[in-house]
Amino acid sequence: MAPGNFTRVTEFILTDVSDHPELQIPLFFVFLVIYGLTVAGNLTIITLTSVDSRFQTPMYFFLRHLAIINLGNSTVIAPKMLINVLVKKKTTFYYECATQLGGFLVFIVSEIFTLAVMAYDRYVAICNPLLYMVVVSRQVCLLLVSLTYLYSFSTAIVVSSGVFSVSYCSSNVINHFYCDNVPLLTLSCSDPYFPETVVVISAAINLFFSMIIVLVSYFNIVVSILRIRSSEGRKKAFSTCASHMIAVTVFYGTLLFMYLQPRSKHSLDTDKVASMFYTLVIPMLNPMIYSLRNKDVKAALHSFLTNPCSSFKSMCS
Repeated sequence: MAPGNFTRVTEFILTDVSDHPELQIPLFFVFLVIYGLTVAGNLTIITLTSVDSRFQTPMYFFLRHLAIINLGNSTVIAPKMLINVLVKKKTTFYYECATQLGGFLVFIVSEIFTLAVMAYDRYVAICNPLLYMVVVSRQVCLLLVSLTYLYSFSTAIVVSSGVFSVSYCSSNVINHFYCDNVPLLTLSCSDPYFPETVVVISAAINLFFSMIIVLVSYFNIVVSILRIRSSEGRKKAFSTCASHMIAVTVFYGTLLFMYLQPRSKHSLDTDKVASMFYTLVIPMLNPMIYSLRNKDVKAALHSFLTNPCSSFKSMCS
C-alpha cells in the first residue's frame, strides 16, 4: 500500500467487556469490587511480609514480590477498563496503548517466572531442609528476583516494540478490553509475520521453561513427601507448599487453556474471558489463597488489626 493511501492511526478504540449494554453498570461494580479487593489484599501481603519479623524468610520474600506483581498487573488493566465501562467512546492514544501493553508484559512475564522461583524455593525447603538457608540465601533471593524483573523488562521491550513496529492504518478498533498483542496485530495493514513470530516464540519459551521448573520441582517434592513415614510429617510437608500449588494450578491452567485451544475453536472473545481471569481475578485470589491457608499470616493480620503498634514496632517507632 502506498504511503499516501492511508491515514496513520493515532488512537485506538477498545471494545466492551460484554456485548450487552444493560450489563455495563453491573459489570462496573463487579470489577470495582474485584479491583478493590486486589489492592487491599496485595497491599496487606506486602505490608505484613515487609515489617513483621515472622516473615523475613525466602518464601515470604518471594510472596511479597508476587503481591507487588499482582498489584501492578491489575493496576495496568483495571483503572482504564473501569473508565471505559462508563464512557461511550473507549479511546486510548497510540503511545498510551503501547505503554499499557509494555506494562502488562512486564508483570505477566514476571508472574510466570516468580511462580517458578517459588516452586524451586519449596523444592529446596522440602527436599534439602538442612541446606535451605544456604542454597536460598538473601543474596540468591535478590539475584533471582532481579533476574526475573530484568528478563521481564527485556521481553516487554522486545515484544511491544515488535507489535508497534508494524503500520496501523484505517482500522483501529481493538477487539479487547485492553491493548494486547494478538488483537493489535490483527489490525495491522503491513505484514505482521515478524512480530507474530516474536510473540509466539516468546510465549512458548516463557511457558516451557517456567513450567519445566515448576513440574520438576513438584515432582521431586511429591517424591520426597511420599518417602516420609509418618502421616503427620507428610501432612506438615504438604501444607508448606499447598497454597503455592493452588496458585500455580489456577494461573498455568488459565494460560494453557488459552494457548492450547485448537485453532478452529480459538477466538478473541475466548481470549477476553481468559485474559479477564489472569489480569483481574487471579491477582485478587492469590492473597486469599496464601492468607486463608496460612496460620502465620492470619495471626499477623489479626495482631495488626487489633494493635498495630505492638505488632509492628518498627512502624511506630
